[in-house]
Amino acid sequence: MPILSELSSPAEWVDPDLVPRPVVTIGATGVVMDSLSEQESSFHRHHKEMDFHRHRKGELLLALRGVLTCEVEGGFWIVPPQSAIWVPGGVQHKFTVAGTIECYVVFIDPNVASNLPSNCCALSTTPLLRELMIRSASLPMLYAEGGMESHVVALLLDEIAVAPIGNLHLPMPVDGRLRKIVEMIMDDPADRGTMQTWARRVGLSERTLARLLTQETGMSFGRWRQQLHLMLSVKWLGTGSSVQQVADRLGYESAGSFVTMFRKALGISPGRYMAELRMRPT
Repeated sequence: MPILSELSSPAEWVDPDLVPRPVVTIGATGVVMDSLSEQESSFHRHHKEMDFHRHRKGELLLALRGVLTCEVEGGFWIVPPQSAIWVPGGVQHKFTVAGTIECYVVFIDPNVASNLPSNCCALSTTPLLRELMIRSASLPMLYAEGGMESHVVALLLDEIAVAPIGNLHLPMPVDGRLRKIVEMIMDDPADRGTMQTWARRVGLSERTLARLLTQETGMSFGRWRQQLHLMLSVKWLGTGSSVQQVADRLGYESAGSFVTMFRKALGISPGRYMAELRMRPT
């Protein structure tokens, strides 16, 4: 399948669920947009009505440039450059992206995905895994089975199966009042309102908010909001914001207090975290 670009015709798109091959990889480059939920990269551009959607085949999406987020029922992930997100077949999901995106998507038939994670998760990628995804994107859509192409596909599946699972995951509540709080915090993450303040805004008592959030996410309000801030910071750092800019957008009193939070959560400073991502072999 050729690598698609922002100028590619929608006529080039072929539904991977309809391709009679166990693995189909598609790449996209040079696409600049704010939401993949409406335009899931250039190769989904003609499905503009698409919001949450699903595929029969599982989907591994690698971001070489740009920062991806993925939401499924009950979960939200940040995928920084050089990392990937795995969505099993049949799972409702929605992607968004920040910055100029270069990505590769591997669609995998459930019949050959038994060794892959059963739940949506972020995956850390190796140089070999990234090269295999790029290489498989150059194969014909109906590649010959039983030859070199099948060996590439088999090795790709093996590499996906052993890829380490990432930790930038945020449990998402289902309750409508909690979702309202989620939306308000994401619209203004610098709002440092207390749990009592947020509870009052959606007509809940502080005790009820704490109980519901623990039931649906397993986290306290403070821990949940900190994890959201952590994920937003990785997204913004990955698209070029400075540490000071991120600290300001999240409402921290100083860059130092933000760096302390980041280091406690991930065991590394934000500057070093992003430098290590940039230094990964490509």
